[in-house]
Amino acid sequence: MFYHLLYPLHHLFSPFNVFQYITFRSVGAALTALIISLLITPGVIRKLRAFHIGQHIREDGPQTHFKKEGTPTMGGVIILISMIFSALLWARVNNRFILIAVGAALWLGLLGFIDDYLKLVKKNPKGLAANYKLLGQIFLALIVACYLYLFPINSYYTTKVNVPLIKMLNLGYFYIPFVVLMIVGASNAVNLTDGLDGLAVGNIIFAALTYAALTYVTGNFKFASYLRVIYAPGTGELTVLLSAMIGACLGFLWYNAYPAEIFMGDTGSLFLGGTLGVVAVCIKHEVLLALIGGIFVMEALSVILQVGSFRWRGQRIFKMAPLHHHFELKGWSEPKVVVRFWIVGIILAFLAFATLKLR
Repeated sequence: MFYHLLYPLHHLFSPFNVFQYITFRSVGAALTALIISLLITPGVIRKLRAFHIGQHIREDGPQTHFKKEGTPTMGGVIILISMIFSALLWARVNNRFILIAVGAALWLGLLGFIDDYLKLVKKNPKGLAANYKLLGQIFLALIVACYLYLFPINSYYTTKVNVPLIKMLNLGYFYIPFVVLMIVGASNAVNLTDGLDGLAVGNIIFAALTYAALTYVTGNFKFASYLRVIYAPGTGELTVLLSAMIGACLGFLWYNAYPAEIFMGDTGSLFLGGTLGVVAVCIKHEVLLALIGGIFVMEALSVILQVGSFRWRGQRIFKMAPLHHHFELKGWSEPKVVVRFWIVGIILAFLAFATLKLR
């Protein structure tokens, strides 16, 4: 919004010229989202407590979690509001990638909100039926996949994906199912990771930082040419949106750090993971999401392996799934699990940057 209102006036007041730069607007978006998040969270916490909208703790979970019973949740709405408001202020709102990402975030945020509302307000322990939730995610992912198939960033790369070491892999007709899998998988993987104070939101910050750098590179012809990555005109604006996500998550983490005063719930986890998936497919760095979001992948795989092993062999692989609970039951304190998972997330981000030269 600022770009459209202020940049055209730069010939009258030269300092307005800074609004043409993605870097400047990204910093502005991050700070705006951070301030909004920090300012509105205390009020949201008070409201949620007043309406007794608090977390229910599983009886079969770690014993240390019972003290969290009743902690306000649905805090993901804070991240969503802060991120969207800031992104719309600082990004070019006529950019098609911004519109795709914002639309995806709002849709998945709504799905998560309905699920949390049914569980916490209507006291329906199952919340939104799993089939309906999955259908909602697939519906959104199909729209994004079909749009990128019909209106690709580059017709030569329409059905091709970047794979480190292998370079380009042409998926042909399987490209659309692949994109759906990436977006839906990312959304649900973050949802599974959101089980400890600050665990999911911290790793989202690292992943968003990494993708913010990648979106800037892919949207810049000189950098894209130097690193030999696909040049995707217009995707640089996604740096602004991801910066807003980082700022909103940092503000939320201030209150979500151990011991958490508020949880994000499905309202936050579904849209954060899904939005990262959308960004990944928009800039043609889909496969890299499995590395950048390696923590989320490990958490999801631990659940899949645990369920599969118990059904087929009658035995469990882990003490408890998702993986973070396994380490808790092994005796690690919650802050230790969170910080060590953060460290792994940072290492994976560095490895992702290293793959840029393996092309």
